[in-house]
Amino acid sequence: MQTGTFQPSKSVIRVSPFEGYTSYAPYTCTQCAEGWCMTACPVGAIRINAAGAKDVVDDTCVGCKLCTIACPYGTMFYDADTLKAYKCNLCEGAPACAEACPTQAITFEETAPADWLGDFAVERTAQVLAREVA
Repeated sequence: MQTGTFQPSKSVIRVSPFEGYTSYAPYTCTQCAEGWCMTACPVGAIRINAAGAKDVVDDTCVGCKLCTIACPYGTMFYDADTLKAYKCNLCEGAPACAEACPTQAITFEETAPADWLGDFAVERTAQVLAREVA
């Protein structure tokens, strides 16, 4: 998710210290198969984009923060300026972080899209679309 500005506090990549700050590891959204953020969103504001990433649709997000609570990895964030949730969207298929990482601690591997949510997604999408029409 590119913002065009240098704002470390709003980065979707966080760094976790280990063993008394002797080593560090970056972490970001893994685009997990479970999609807890997506299933927790009451308005269907998180959808799968063309790159296969779960992406927050700003126009739909109501800022309830349920997705940030649902994410077991702590990689869903809330922007107090926009009052919206945000997360890594794989930069629409060309992650700048992986390209810029000098040590290759962050990598990007393209994989075949998977049917992450199956029947539940079909049912949930139908419910959300029905609400949008109404």
